[in-house]
Amino acid sequence: MELINDFLNLTAPFFTFFGLCFFLPPFYFFKFVQSIFSTIFSENVYGKVVLITGASSGIGEQLAYEYASKGACLALTARRKNRLEEVAEIAREVGSPNVVTVHADVSKPDDCRRIVDETISHFGRLDHLVNNAGIMQISMFENIEEITRTRAVMDTNFWGAVYTTRAALPYLRQSNGKIVAMSSSAAWLTAPRMSFYNASKAALLNFFETLRIELGSDVHITIVTPGYIESELTQGKYVSGEGELVVNQDIRDVQIGAFPVTSVSGCAKGIVKGVCRKERYVTEPSWFKVTYLWKVFCPELIEWGCRLMFLSGHGTPEENALNKKILDIPGVRSALYPESIRTPEIKSE
Repeated sequence: MELINDFLNLTAPFFTFFGLCFFLPPFYFFKFVQSIFSTIFSENVYGKVVLITGASSGIGEQLAYEYASKGACLALTARRKNRLEEVAEIAREVGSPNVVTVHADVSKPDDCRRIVDETISHFGRLDHLVNNAGIMQISMFENIEEITRTRAVMDTNFWGAVYTTRAALPYLRQSNGKIVAMSSSAAWLTAPRMSFYNASKAALLNFFETLRIELGSDVHITIVTPGYIESELTQGKYVSGEGELVVNQDIRDVQIGAFPVTSVSGCAKGIVKGVCRKERYVTEPSWFKVTYLWKVFCPELIEWGCRLMFLSGHGTPEENALNKKILDIPGVRSALYPESIRTPEIKSE
């Protein structure tokens, strides 16, 4: 056994390098041709039933409007009942022929089953499941006194998607439907102070990649890995190390800093377009894909860059981080941030 491993240790890198040199050109030509056909024969979602979790704000809200503009029937769910009804009303005005709302918390398994049951009871079918609900936690790991308070992040971001997917899967098989998994570029671009959020998004990414293999062509899965998108998260709303929901724009500036923030409407358009084209992965903005290449080929450089940009040094305030200093240069904030997150209005729970 060890002899075989020793042989592979010597030969696998060599054969992989030359194998990729010969394989990649025809493979990417095939993918290019496939993308043309996917664009031409993109799915028409008019009249189809789309279930979106976390639909009361941010990406989930804009996805509701984008699907509505294409004539899809919507089942929208979130914890904020009043805000959810507002989104539903706008979705009807935009063009959705039928919208139902379900007040629920995806971190609770019973709620997830109820979401799917009410959707099926109302529409009789399900074509797209969009697992969008998520929360962010920002805190240095050593500053978290009670680790159990971080469970909400995994319960919402990861388990919420798992619970809902399990309940919806039989109906998605019947319709040969689609699952949209809202992961994040944070799955590989692991900024400090976001360890549990990063872990939840990495878990989501790996779970749905595994599920894609298990389901084959019965249910198509699109994994979305957004960069920094205009939303309540980029407005500075997050869960603190004490488990409390807070809004702190100074910490937001440290965590996002010099990265440009993409409009949420443009992000939603890109996601729906990618899902209808049966793309395996959608990254918005698309340039954020290069960060994955840097992570694979130069992980030490990424780690050094994160420490340089996000951390201010031991014993100094977080607001002294280089990210924040760059953002405080006159004109930089207005160039990088949309108006909505420069002067945010966080909608109440």
